[in-house]
Amino acid sequence: MGAAEIHPSSIVAPGARIGRGVSIGPWCTIGPDVVIDDGVRLISHVVIDGHTHIGAGVVCYPFTTVGMEPQDLKYKGEPTRCVVGAGTIIRENVTIHRGTATGVGITRIGENCLIMANSHVAHDCTLGKGVIIVNNVVMGGHVMIGDNARIMGSAALHQFVRIGHAALVGGVCGVEADVIPYGSVLGNRARLVGLHWIWLRRNGVAPDDIRRMRLAFRALYPKAAHASDAVFQERLAYVRVHYGDDARVAEILDFIAAPTHRGLVRVQRSSSEMIESDGA
Repeated sequence: MGAAEIHPSSIVAPGARIGRGVSIGPWCTIGPDVVIDDGVRLISHVVIDGHTHIGAGVVCYPFTTVGMEPQDLKYKGEPTRCVVGAGTIIRENVTIHRGTATGVGITRIGENCLIMANSHVAHDCTLGKGVIIVNNVVMGGHVMIGDNARIMGSAALHQFVRIGHAALVGGVCGVEADVIPYGSVLGNRARLVGLHWIWLRRNGVAPDDIRRMRLAFRALYPKAAHASDAVFQERLAYVRVHYGDDARVAEILDFIAAPTHRGLVRVQRSSSEMIESDGA
């Protein structure tokens, strides 16, 4: 790669570290503590500030802001961080804020994500690899999204919510609680309607493995299930004994067992899964 190309209308503060082959288009502003790795493209009107690290090959479309101060009244200018992984694409009008000292101190976007137009990634959020955020998604602080999750348009994620690996959040969902790995949630407020079967099939999961996951899911969330926590714990134990040797089922069980601020999204009957509303 050759030297960076910086449009004369852009402002790059002294101290910023710019890699080889970087293209900074018109009317961009880069702060003094920013690190931009090789091959990054800032198309135009991009603002990157704070202690922010932009990975190799990232593309930022016009009017995106990355690493700006969080929208948190407790924030007092601490040198918190923002990291965007290599190969991620950030479309028009996206805002990504840096972390807070009262949180984990860093907002982290994984490699090869796609964040579509007008979306907001709040302070202290963590997005895994290959996450797709569709237009107009908003998330509160401290949200955690697992690898390969899909968040459809105009969904709203409550602060501290966890979205599991390869989960699907439907459009215009208000998600107030955790979504299990491979889970599929729809509606406002969001309800778990099954697993993300399309992703599993498209990513090479064998039919026998999918069938085993379906049996485990139905055992965990049976039709007309009792709503008490004690009964749900019995179902968890049953699924771990009978299906826990499956790595994906074990991942779901471990997610459920992990500490949570928000609890789990409730289950609602769907025509495909025939699951009744469940209070677990």
